[in-house]
Amino acid sequence: MIERLVDPEVNEPIDETIDTSLRPKDFANYIGQERLKKNLQLTIAAAKKRNEPIDHVLLYGPPGLGKTTMASVIANEMGAQIRITSGPAIERAGDLASLLTNLQDGDILFIDEIHRLNRTVEEVLYSAMEDFKLDIMLGKGPSSRSLRLDLPKFTIIGATTRTGALAAPLRDRFGMIHRLEFYTPEQIAEIVHRSADILDVEIVPEAAAIISTRARLTPRIANRILKRLRDYADVNGKGMIDEKIAADAMALLEIDELGLDPGDRLLLSAIIENYDGGPVGVDTLAALIADERSTIEDFYEPYLLQIGLIERTPRGRKVTPKAYKHLGKKHNM
Repeated sequence: MIERLVDPEVNEPIDETIDTSLRPKDFANYIGQERLKKNLQLTIAAAKKRNEPIDHVLLYGPPGLGKTTMASVIANEMGAQIRITSGPAIERAGDLASLLTNLQDGDILFIDEIHRLNRTVEEVLYSAMEDFKLDIMLGKGPSSRSLRLDLPKFTIIGATTRTGALAAPLRDRFGMIHRLEFYTPEQIAEIVHRSADILDVEIVPEAAAIISTRARLTPRIANRILKRLRDYADVNGKGMIDEKIAADAMALLEIDELGLDPGDRLLLSAIIENYDGGPVGVDTLAALIADERSTIEDFYEPYLLQIGLIERTPRGRKVTPKAYKHLGKKHNM
């Protein structure tokens, strides 16, 4: 699959120090997600008053909305150490045991892509989350025996883009389950201004507004576009991102006024031209555009659904009149 600038999952090789500095470290600087912040602030205040760790937290939603950043903010607000890992990285129960036994009271273990945990690892995690006990098997065959270890009082923060893929027993062990929502264009513009200050690049409000409407309501994409515009301004201007620089750079990047790139337009055009606007099954559509089903479901669809360009029907995907209008195609009623 070709890497896309507007793909919220792409992790490009950038200066890690700069990338980390763009992440807010507390609720005061975390823009957006107001409902989630209010809930977490109440929980954290109560936990600190009781001198206890907070309940296990599951954060879910489309990629790029700040789940990892929110986990770091929670740890910082709690004054706790955070260990970061991912579901695919914990291959065996022994890997999980090594992580858990090295935690201290009050520590936070953040597991990204928690839905991709191995089932054997999941089963070990159940008692660890519920009872703070770790059951491990020593030896093999008739001579094997079970050993139960006490664990420190820790907090698991899990992040997933696919809650439906999470096993029900694991999901039930989270005391708090919160969805991160897409941001508004105004919030994205505010994030762009904050990031521009950190990157020491001047940007006019009109240019920030252009980014805000083309960043797919996603902070990660907004920051990535801002960096590309900074490059363009350094080479083709005087380093300042004004409205013309922003518009010219967007034209070069082929990102239109709704934030669609050539991949999005190809998908919509394929449905219109080959299936008269749909409906068409997602497997057929994946074959048609030579991409994976999971790519369509995880990366293309959430935003296209959010802005009303496609619909999900029992018979498949269907484009809306708004998509016809945006692509300049005639809609045969």
